[in-house]
Amino acid sequence: MKEGLDLHAIEKEVQEFWESEKIFSFDEKSKKKIFSIDTPPPTVSGELHIGHAMSYIHQDIIARYKRMQGYNVLYPFGFDDNGLPTERYIERKLGKKAKEIGIEKFKKICFEESEKIEKRWIEVWKKIALSADFSLLYRTIDERCKRISQYSFIELFKKGRSYRKEAPIMWCPECKTAVAQVELQDKEEETFFCDIIFETEKMESFVVSTTRPEMLGACVAVFYNPQDERYKKLKHNRAIVPIYNHFVPILEDRRVDINKGTGIVMCCTFGDTTDIEWWKAYGLPYKKIIDEEGKLGNLAGKYSGMSIEEARKAIIEDLKKEGKLVQTRKIKHTVNVHERCGTKIEFLVTKQWFIKYLDLKEKFLELGKKVKWFPAHMFSRYENWVKGLQWDWCISRQRYFGVPFPVWYCKRCETVILAKEKQLPVDPSKDEAPTKKCPKCKYNKFVPEKDVMDTWATSSLTPEIVKDLVAEKNKKIAKKLLPLDLRPQAHDIISFWAFNTIVRSWFAHKNIPWYNIMISGWCLDEKGKKMSKSKGNIIEPEKIIEKYCSDALHFWAASAKLGEDLWFSEREFIAAKKLLIKLWNAFQFLKIHAKEKPKKKELQGFDKFILLETNELIKKVTDAMEKYDYTAAKLLLEKFFWHSFCDNFIEILKFRLYQGKEEEKNSARYVLYETFVSLLKMLAPILPHMTEYIWQNYFKEQEKSKSVHLAEWPKYKKIGKKEEEILKAGRTFLKILERVRREKARANKSLRTEIILKIKEEDYDVLEKEKMLQDLKAVTAAREIGKGNFEVFFV
Repeated sequence: MKEGLDLHAIEKEVQEFWESEKIFSFDEKSKKKIFSIDTPPPTVSGELHIGHAMSYIHQDIIARYKRMQGYNVLYPFGFDDNGLPTERYIERKLGKKAKEIGIEKFKKICFEESEKIEKRWIEVWKKIALSADFSLLYRTIDERCKRISQYSFIELFKKGRSYRKEAPIMWCPECKTAVAQVELQDKEEETFFCDIIFETEKMESFVVSTTRPEMLGACVAVFYNPQDERYKKLKHNRAIVPIYNHFVPILEDRRVDINKGTGIVMCCTFGDTTDIEWWKAYGLPYKKIIDEEGKLGNLAGKYSGMSIEEARKAIIEDLKKEGKLVQTRKIKHTVNVHERCGTKIEFLVTKQWFIKYLDLKEKFLELGKKVKWFPAHMFSRYENWVKGLQWDWCISRQRYFGVPFPVWYCKRCETVILAKEKQLPVDPSKDEAPTKKCPKCKYNKFVPEKDVMDTWATSSLTPEIVKDLVAEKNKKIAKKLLPLDLRPQAHDIISFWAFNTIVRSWFAHKNIPWYNIMISGWCLDEKGKKMSKSKGNIIEPEKIIEKYCSDALHFWAASAKLGEDLWFSEREFIAAKKLLIKLWNAFQFLKIHAKEKPKKKELQGFDKFILLETNELIKKVTDAMEKYDYTAAKLLLEKFFWHSFCDNFIEILKFRLYQGKEEEKNSARYVLYETFVSLLKMLAPILPHMTEYIWQNYFKEQEKSKSVHLAEWPKYKKIGKKEEEILKAGRTFLKILERVRREKARANKSLRTEIILKIKEEDYDVLEKEKMLQDLKAVTAAREIGKGNFEVFFV
């Protein structure tokens, strides 16, 4: 490799080297222990931003560390490119809805466009220096993933864990599909409490408070709390619903909040989950007032065809005209919205496919505890999610670009016909059913399932997908691969991805999917807001790389503590560039004095201390990395490099390197080399390009390793009493040096100003015993060092 310090040219050259030498390839023939990573497949739904880069760099730091520890690192890559996120991205890009384009044409466009995006993204990931093995690549819409997803569904059906049922489900009117509980977000909004006068059939009146007067046509009962004395007189009566004038029963139920509104509520099908509970518990009729488009249906009479907002305004006006509206009160309340589009959720009764798991909440809590969480407190998010589950997992979506259900139905009796394993992957809309006659009624015509699976139903199988990728190369390894070692992911998808992967792993293997989970935070803009394309506040990683360099991006990302959000600030990028230049200059200094790897001979006293301090650093950095605490490792390395190695060790060694006897020079060269090479190795996961460039320029031949990222991670050596005494002496030395420097700075004197130095007798004796006095004299420019209270005399 050519020398120089054009950071962009260096990084390009290093990346080409990695690519040509296949430095990061998984070796299926290796006997090394495997470290396997369940890499998050990014959703193909827009542009990559610096927040994505941050999260992926965190896992990459660990991958690089594990390689240097001697593991055969399995670091595949994938893309989550099916389902609603991709569909909405394509619809926005084309400015048309799927049905306007034509479903088959739309699916083809989705496939082709997502493939183009993925190819471009891979190049971006390589510029970011992600050390994944891109030959182990999957797409959640590819044939492999379809087969795995469909096979898992069939196995769940056989176990009685996947089922189809007509039931109330959460529905997004914008996306026109069922959604699962995990896809909801809470949103606070301003609305009105409408106090509406109801009357009983005996002409007694009472007031119901509601935020949804447009649901009056679907009112099927009125409820009050049996402990509420105000309404006990209404027991066994029926109420007349305003506007629509139909009769509904007045019932008691303890779930009514006496202190909310007027303490008496209407039950409509369906305004919320409590309405669903009452509907089931009391066998109430179902009235569908809102349709799949989010508009009022035929049951709404003259309001039919209106949007929810239009109908609400019209009904409020009509209530006023009829004298049925007491008042409207402005309130703030929290509503559920679809996380993909921000649209408020409605509840409809439709036929959907579910995965049954509510009966296993305790088991999933137990499994979550078996996984090691980094940071540990993130388990509480998982725990809270599991405890709060209210629904089985709805996995069917009324969309188009997704994994088809491997299902047909008998046209006469609706018996479910499953695809055979050898047929998989299958598309029932195009492929024939695996049987000629219905096994139940013997009818010979079948209807394909038109729904597709939720994208999380496939991405929750990533450990299975990784196993299948490996099985192509080595089936023996693949059989022993699960559980994987590490799942890295962001905190916002613990309920989406972590939980559902644990669910699927339990159903398939009765085991956890991975031993460890590492949780990253979000990247926030300079105002503390999460970066997102919709907010227009994203920063593309390529632009940061162009302005600074990829190593600067890595350095910045490493400052984000696990599980915590990181505010974007360019100060870290500036600090990174300074560090890279200093690292290069320190390397040049080393090369001048050690043209080849020095041999260990008799070491000088202070040099022994330098090696022991480096040894202590190795322990601290290794301990941090074992806990996936790359931030602590980065801070330790940064501090040691600047303050110990550059400010102290090099300055102290300079005197012997330039003016010492040959044996003194040899000792200095040896410790300079050994300390620098240890630092270089430990910095490699955080500054991958510069460390590699330096390695190729010198250490490749000296250390007999073709890449710093394949070199052996430094090992900590246990120390005894003798070594502890040397450490104590060396630290005393540095404290004295620091005090001398302060005194010279206070007196506005040069560091080379000659002095007479007095130090405490016990310090003098310690330094004399460990043979460090001569180095202290040289570095402080002391004509002599005597015993006494600390004092600096300028000569």
